[in-house]
Formats: sequence, structure tokens, C-alpha cells
Amino acid sequence: MIKNTGVVISPDRECVIIRPYIPGDHSRIPKIVSRVMALDESAAEKELTKIERDFSSRHHNLDAILARQYEIIRAYMPPDLAPSKMRILLIGAYFIGERSYESTALFNPSIVAHPDQSDLPAGSLRFIISLRATGEGHISALTFRSGIIDKGGSVIIDKDSGLACTAKLKPSALYDKICFIGKLYEMGLANDCSSSIMDTLPDEFKMGTLQDNVGVYEAGHDPITQTDRLTCEKIMWLARCNYEASFDPSPPLSERVLFPFSPSEQNGIEDARFVFFRDDNGSGRYYATYTAYDGKFILPQLMETEDFTHFKMITLNGRAAVNKGMALFPRKINGRYAMISRNDNENLFLMYSDNVHFWHEAVPIMEPLYPWEFVQIGNCGSPIETERGWLLLTHGVGPMRQYSIGAALLDREDPSRVLGRLKEPLIHWIDESRSGYVPNVVYSCGSMVHGDTVIIPYALSDQQTTVALVSLGSILDKLS
Repeated sequence: MIKNTGVVISPDRECVIIRPYIPGDHSRIPKIVSRVMALDESAAEKELTKIERDFSSRHHNLDAILARQYEIIRAYMPPDLAPSKMRILLIGAYFIGERSYESTALFNPSIVAHPDQSDLPAGSLRFIISLRATGEGHISALTFRSGIIDKGGSVIIDKDSGLACTAKLKPSALYDKICFIGKLYEMGLANDCSSSIMDTLPDEFKMGTLQDNVGVYEAGHDPITQTDRLTCEKIMWLARCNYEASFDPSPPLSERVLFPFSPSEQNGIEDARFVFFRDDNGSGRYYATYTAYDGKFILPQLMETEDFTHFKMITLNGRAAVNKGMALFPRKINGRYAMISRNDNENLFLMYSDNVHFWHEAVPIMEPLYPWEFVQIGNCGSPIETERGWLLLTHGVGPMRQYSIGAALLDREDPSRVLGRLKEPLIHWIDESRSGYVPNVVYSCGSMVHGDTVIIPYALSDQQTTVALVSLGSILDKLS
């Protein structure tokens, strides 16, 4: 049933982003600055000229990047220091560096319709593929590609520029008090300290207001107990895990890299499962469930965007919001949000909620049944609505840790009813692509339908990505 498009999206070691490069021992900062200031004018100008020659073509507006970095480390300099513009840029250059973000792998893709469908030939669709990019330090970031599928099924990925830029934190992000308190309770932090800090906050508050309340509490309880100190630290940790970030809208989508910001993401933003969610009133937005990983623990989170320029990251809450691999249905079912999950790391569950941020209910609906999925099963992205039911692409893990992609059909009104499952994998590795970062693996985080065609982007051995097509009718016939 599968038609290969020939599309391959491979990691590019030439792609780099700019990241801060600041010594952990902050006392070294003024020493570095003083060395730069001690250079005579011609030597300083020569160094800056070399930097601009070697790096300007690799980044948009390098001088602005250098100037911004200078402003960040300015607090560590003598207050009366007034360097020239040339030295400001040179100082900035000593506290940033390039980072390879996709040199190792570009994998675990998800696909959604692009918000801009203008100026397309009849029968064509513009799409966005999100990709997990892994590079230096084995840290995973989120990057994107756009492309078009025409009415004949030809898939073309837009050429990327080879440049990349990162998002900037939005300083005035708002926090929802009810959601925040709910997560504190879930973290075991419902105590007098947290109540005192949270009670006087408005229904929506900013980071600065929260920091002020924490500071007032600490000042009023000096010496502070170890329990209260830990509570204050965890409150601020949670606040940093929930944030908003924006890109300059002018660079193309393929240049945008969501690099980890929060403490829960220190080692990666992993396996984003994007879906366009439509509300009952007809409005819509893109959601993505993803795994935040700090190197030891995982935290399920929800990403929200309307335009792939501004993103909001929110912690998922509730006793059922655990483990990896959650995938949101694209609409409410019987008035409630619905999610496919793998709560026990082995079986597939169905979850319902009245609030997209809180998940308390989970019921098992599928367990490993066939040899190619005996180890565990999971979803390959959000369910796709069809006239015959919800098409759910799955993954199964079998002997020798082989990953395959399968499919199931769920009832439209009651998705806990499984109407059919493929007995054999829909997609399995082939000899030409079985070797890579993780051998013998095919994996997807989301597919979509265009006409009678299911578009399935999937990763090959956790290293590169390809795109396959399958007739919707043919797969439904096998599942019905």
C-alpha cells in the first residue's frame, strides 16, 4: 500500500545557531572584558574584522547579535565602563559561540497543514513538518520544514537557506493561577509557604509579580526553613517550565529553531506531536504534546501556536499526565478534550478532560497483540478523523528492538471501541535504511490526510526523515 516519495530530509552539520558562551564562574567575565579593553585600537579592530569576515555570512545581522550579548553581560562590568561601538561588538563576540543543533539527527517528524494556503494550484496543499533535531551535546531542539503536495501526490520540500535563528523569551508572559496551583498540588507543594505566595496573586500573573511574592516571603521568614526554601525554589522552577517564546516573523520557517529554554528541557524538546485543533465555535489553533527532558526526568508538556511564530509552553497536569507519547484528538468528543496516551509504557490508553491542561482519567484500549508489537505499542501522532472512524497510526516494538508503524481504527463517537487493527506493519525498516543513529527503527509523530491520500512522514533509524503516501481508502478497507 505504501508509495515512497523519494523525499529525504537529512541532518546538516553546517546548520548552526548562536548560543551564549558564558563562564560558569562569573568572576571570569570582567577579566575577559579587561583583556579586550586592553587591546590597542588597531588590534581590536583587526579582531572584529576577522569575526565579521568569518561569521557574518552564517547568521542574520551578526552585529545586532553581538550587541545584544554585550547587554546581557554588562551587569558584570564596572558601571563606569563606556566602550566604543567597535569594542561593544568585540566584547559580545567573546561571550557567544556557534552550536550545531542538527548535526547528528533530524527525525521523529509530525505534519500539519500550513496556516497559509494562499497562491496554490487547485488540489495542492501547503504543509509544515516539525522535526526533532539533535546535535552537539545530544540536546534535542525543534525545527521545521515546509512543502507542498499537489493533486497528483507529488511532494516537494521547500529549499532551506542553511541559516538558522532561535526564538526569544517573551518577558511579559502570563501565568494562569488555577493551572499553576494545580501543578504545585500535584508536585506535593500544597503548604503554608506556597499558599502565602500564591493567595495574593491575580488570576493571571507575570513572572516579576511571582518573584516579588517569593522575595517578600523569604524576607519575612528569615532564617527560612529548608522546607520553605525548597518550596520557593520549586515554585520558580515551575514558572520557568511554563513560558512563551517568539521568532522574528521575517525569516522563513525552515530557519526557526526552538532550542530548550526551561530547566525541564535542559537536555531536549523531544517528539512533538502537532495537530490543528478546531474548537466548537469553528476557531482553531495548533497544539503539540512533547516531552521535556532534563537529563534525568521527563515532563509531559503542551505547546500552543497559531502561526509558528509565537509559541506558548505549558506543563500538563493531573495524575494521568505521565510518561511519553501523548497525542491530542483534533476536536472535542462529546464535549470533552480527548487524548491517546501510553500511561504504563506498554499499552495504549484513552484520556478525557474538561480542561486541556489537566488530565486525570485514563482507560486502556489497546494492548500488544501481534509479535511485531509484543514489547510495547504507542501512537504515531494524533488520530485522523475519517467517515469510517478515527484512523490511528501506531508504533510497535518487537524482537531485537525493532520499531514498526501500524494502524488501528477507532469508533468516531466512542474512540475506546477499537474497530480494527493491522495484523502486519504498515511500514517496516528496509535494508537500505536500517542503519543509523538507532538501527532497525521507523517512527512518526504525526500524519495527515489530503484528499484520499494519507501523508506519513517518518524517521529512518532515528537519523533522517522520509515521506510516504498511502491511499486512505485502501488502509480503511483493511481496518474495517
